[in-house]
Amino acid sequence: MAAPSEGDTASLLPDLPGGPLQAYRARASFCWKELALFLEGEDMLRLKKSIFSALEDDPLFARSRGHELSLEKHRELTFLRCKRVLGRALLRVEDMVQNPLSVLTLITCLGTYDWSLAQKFLLHLLVFGLAIYKSGSERHLEYLPKILNMEIFGCFAVTEVSHGSNAKAIRTTAHYDPATEEFILHSPDFEAAKFWVGNMGKTATHAVVFAQLYTPGGRCHGLHSFLVQIRNPKTLLPMPGVMVGDIGKKLGLNGVDNGFAMFHKVRIPRQALLNQTGDVTPEGTYVTPFKDAKQRFGASLNNLSIGRAVIVAMSVVNLKLAVSIALRFSATRRQFGPTDEEEVPVLEYQTQRWRLLPYLAAAYALDHFSKWLFLNLAEFQQGLMGTDRSTRQAELGREIHALVSGSKPLASWTAQRGIQECREACGGHGYLAVNRLGDLRNENDPNCTYEGDNNVLLQQTSGYLLGLLELRLQGGARLESPLGTVDFLEAYPDILDQRFSCPSVAGCLESSVPLAAYEWLVCYLLRESVQKVNQEKRSGISDFEARNNSQVYRCRSLALAFLELTVVRTFHEYVHQPSVPPPLRAVLRRLSALYALWSLNQHTALLYRGGYFSGEQAGKMIEDAILALCAQLKDDAVALVDVIAPPDFILDSPIGRADGELYKNLWTAVLQEGQVLERASWWAEFSASKTHVESLKSRL
Repeated sequence: MAAPSEGDTASLLPDLPGGPLQAYRARASFCWKELALFLEGEDMLRLKKSIFSALEDDPLFARSRGHELSLEKHRELTFLRCKRVLGRALLRVEDMVQNPLSVLTLITCLGTYDWSLAQKFLLHLLVFGLAIYKSGSERHLEYLPKILNMEIFGCFAVTEVSHGSNAKAIRTTAHYDPATEEFILHSPDFEAAKFWVGNMGKTATHAVVFAQLYTPGGRCHGLHSFLVQIRNPKTLLPMPGVMVGDIGKKLGLNGVDNGFAMFHKVRIPRQALLNQTGDVTPEGTYVTPFKDAKQRFGASLNNLSIGRAVIVAMSVVNLKLAVSIALRFSATRRQFGPTDEEEVPVLEYQTQRWRLLPYLAAAYALDHFSKWLFLNLAEFQQGLMGTDRSTRQAELGREIHALVSGSKPLASWTAQRGIQECREACGGHGYLAVNRLGDLRNENDPNCTYEGDNNVLLQQTSGYLLGLLELRLQGGARLESPLGTVDFLEAYPDILDQRFSCPSVAGCLESSVPLAAYEWLVCYLLRESVQKVNQEKRSGISDFEARNNSQVYRCRSLALAFLELTVVRTFHEYVHQPSVPPPLRAVLRRLSALYALWSLNQHTALLYRGGYFSGEQAGKMIEDAILALCAQLKDDAVALVDVIAPPDFILDSPIGRADGELYKNLWTAVLQEGQVLERASWWAEFSASKTHVESLKSRL
C-alpha cells in the first residue's frame, strides 16, 4: 500500500490544538502521526474517523450533562442508539469478512464512546447473530437479514442462576417429542432460570438458549443451543410459557438490560435446534459429525472464545482511555517546585512517572497482542466453518483456547489496576464523575467475571501447559504449537539451568533480557506445578483434588506468567521487525522493554527462590532499569497518548482534553452540570419545617 499523502494524513489525523500540552509535544522524539499510521494503517484510521464522526454529528449521540437518566430512559436511549448504528451500516459485511480487525475496531470504537452501546450491539449482532450463522445451518439463514435490520433482537443465554462457569451442569432441558416434531424447553426451578443475559431484560425478542438435549428414551446428549422466540416483536410481550424480566440495576453498564428467563414446557419446532454440532431426525434419532463428545461440547461453546477475545480488546481500550486522561492531566497539573515561585508538572516527579508510564507501555503491548490474538482466532474460525479437520487445526484450537482463557484475566486485571492507579494519580479531580475514570472502572469491572471467571479460566491455560509437558515426558512429539507460543519449552531442561547474567542496568534496557527471564520463569513454574500435582496424587487423593490443591502459587501463577511471556514476546518481535520506521524504533523498543521489566518485577521473589537471581544486584538492576525507562519515556508520554486517545467528544473527560486547558475545561464542565450556583431545591421546605419545630418548642 502506498504511503498516504500529506493531505490524506492531515484529514485522517488533524493537528491537535495548541495549549499547555504543546511544551511536551515539542519535546517528543518522534512524530505521533507517523506512529499512528504505522500501528493502525490508513484503512483502519479511516474507519475509526468515520465511526467517531458519525457519532459526533448525530444529535442522538449528544453528550448530556446536568442530570442522570432514569434506568428506563438509559435503556431506551441505548436501544435507540444501537438501532441507529445498525441503520447507518458503518461497516459492510464484506469488509468484516475481508478484514476481521474491522469488526474489532467497530466494537471498540463504540465502546470508547459508551460501553453500554457497544455491549448491546455486540450481543445482538456478533454474539447472537454469529451463533446462529456458525452453529446453525441453511435452515437458519433466513434470520440473518432480520437481525441486521432489527426486525428481531437477540441475546445469548447460557448462564443460569446456579451455574455460570460450569456450563456442563446447566439444568435447562429440551426433550424431543417425535409425535409433534417439537422440543419441549423447560426450566425445572428458579435455580435453572437463565440469568445475567444481556439484552434479555427488556428488548430481546429471540434468544439462543443452551439446554440439555434429550431424545426419546430419556437419553441425554449434552448441551446444545436452540433459537427460541421469547417475546412478540410487535408488542414485546412474553411468549406463552416464557417468564422473562429484568434483573435490575448493576454497578455499571446500565444501558444494557440484563435479564432472566424461565421456560414452562415451551414447545419449539425441531428446526429451532442450531444443528452444526448435532441434530435430531424427525423420528428422534440423534446424529453428530463428532466422534468425541468433548470435542462436540467444545465446538458448541466456541462463541465464548470470540467473546473472551473481544473482552481482551475491551479491557485494553479502557486502559488506553484511563492513561490518556491521567497523563494529559499529569502534564498540565502543576504542584510544588524547586522554589516557592515555580511549580512543575506532576509528570516531572519520579513517582508519578513510575505509577503511570508502565500502564501506558502495557496499553501498547496488550493492544498489539489483542489484535494478533483476534486475527489468529479469526483464521481458526474460518477453518472450522470450512472443511479443515487437520491435526494442525485441532492443535491451533487448543492453543488459541489456552491463550484466550489466559489473556482475558491478564488484560482485564491489568486494566482494572491501571484505571484505579490513574484515578488516584489525578487526585480529587479523578474522583469527579464528569472526568469519566469512575465510569471506566465500573464498566471494566465485569470484564473480570463474564464469559468465564478469571481464576477459573486460568486453569484452562495451566492445564494446556501441563498436558503438553506430560506428553513430552512420555516420549511424545516435539514441544511446539502452530503459533509457536510454546516452542521454547522444547529446551525446557536447558532453560532451567540458565541464570541471570546481565552485567549492567544499561544492558537491561532491552526487552530481550526480561524475555529470557520469563522463559526461565515459565519453565520453573511448570516444573513446580507438575511436581505439586504429582505429589498430591501420590498422597492418594483424586485427580480433581490434586489439581484443585495445586492452583495457588503454582498453576495459577504459571498461567499468568505464560501469558505475560506471550505478550512480551509478540510485542518484542513486532517492534524489532525491519519494517519499523527508523524514527519510531527507539520509542517502541523502550515501551516494549518497560512493559516486560515492569511485569517481570512482580515475580522477583520467584526469580530469587528458584535461583535465577542471586545477590541483591539483580533485583536492583531491574528496578533501576524500570526507572531509567520511565525517565526516557517522560518527554514522549504526551505524544504517545496522542496516538491512542480518541477525539475529545469521544474521550469525554474535561481533564483529558487535547488542548490541555485543564482548569478552563473543568470549570466549563462544572457549570454544565446545572444548578451549581443555585440554592438547594429542598432548602425552603427544610427551613419551613425547622421554623415550625422552633415555634412548637417556644410554646412548650
